[in-house]
Amino acid sequence: MTHIMSDTSYLDWPFFDDKHRELQRTLDAWSAENLPDHHAADVDQACRDLVKQLGAAGWLRNAIGGSAYGGNADVIDTRAICLIRETLARHSGLADFAFAMQGLGSGAISLHGTEVQKQNYLSKVAKGEAIAAFALSEPEAGSDVAAMQCAAEFVVDADGGHYVLNGEKTWISNGGIADFYVLFARTGEAPGARGITAFIVDAGLPGFDIAERIDVIAPHPLARLKFTNCRIAVTQRLGEAGQGFKVAMATLDIFRTSVAGAALGFARRAMDEAMHRVTTRKMFGQTLADFQLTQAKLAQMATTIDSSALLIYRAAWQRDQGRKVTKEAAMAKLTATEGAQQVIDAAVQMFGGLGVVSEVPVERLYREIRSLRIYEGATEVQQLIIGRELLKEFASA
Repeated sequence: MTHIMSDTSYLDWPFFDDKHRELQRTLDAWSAENLPDHHAADVDQACRDLVKQLGAAGWLRNAIGGSAYGGNADVIDTRAICLIRETLARHSGLADFAFAMQGLGSGAISLHGTEVQKQNYLSKVAKGEAIAAFALSEPEAGSDVAAMQCAAEFVVDADGGHYVLNGEKTWISNGGIADFYVLFARTGEAPGARGITAFIVDAGLPGFDIAERIDVIAPHPLARLKFTNCRIAVTQRLGEAGQGFKVAMATLDIFRTSVAGAALGFARRAMDEAMHRVTTRKMFGQTLADFQLTQAKLAQMATTIDSSALLIYRAAWQRDQGRKVTKEAAMAKLTATEGAQQVIDAAVQMFGGLGVVSEVPVERLYREIRSLRIYEGATEVQQLIIGRELLKEFASA
């Protein structure tokens, strides 16, 4: 059985409806019973198993838009996504990863897929029967999507035409285990970001190779993909030709706030671990908690956590009201990921030497938090977004 969080008073905040409170409490209890509290030896198999578990228990239905295709509702509930990621991350970083990638990897299909595409993919994703991936980044195109070089050339044939895909993608989560990839490639309708198109690319196609598996600080399936004259049917195009950048940004817009939710889950777990440590660790005739230095650090950690949570659930609530949240989501991601790193670092310090022993929860959290400050828009990119939005607001005021 894994860890149960002590403080859930934030669920009483007005951002949430009763269904959100019930969702969090039910998932927390399920996670404590079902999720392992350690890193798996075989990460690929662990991810496959987690996707099946999350699907069978019904949690993946929240990551899908469209009740006709297995989703809980026609529109993805951002607050629910954030609560789920926060709760899963507190119990298991890999479980959070598995859930998040099912949503991110299929989000573009929920938003822009044809009826046939939705029928073919979404229900399998919701049930945990198909593993999804999102293939946007390239060796020379991460934050700068317009620098994308992977290209799909349209070729006319007797059936009306197909695309031929050439190039590479890298840092692709679920790379090597995914059943399909929502992939973005340059199709040349216009220069820069306006000449990119989205496709659904099934694993195992001729000309599609897993060029390299990538090992990272917190293990999860990650790979570099290579395409050599890989034929893609026109029916696998996702949205209109040349509109891929909009498809990608709309997908990221849903899930960016949830990255902050995952960071918050890591921070809450670190806080609970720290509280247990300082109240039980004897030092100089008292507990570590009796020192004013410790109390000051705990105060700082708690304030950082609440600040992050307020920003996250403000952004999620606003998005669920149909409002634009570009600035608010960026603020949430920046604050929650940077703040969680500080909270976890402080927890490691409180554990002393034990804090850097492999597989002690705070050591695991220390590794798991680091990538969240980079993926789906690095901290520096979030700062640029916030600054740009502020200047836009000032100019239009």
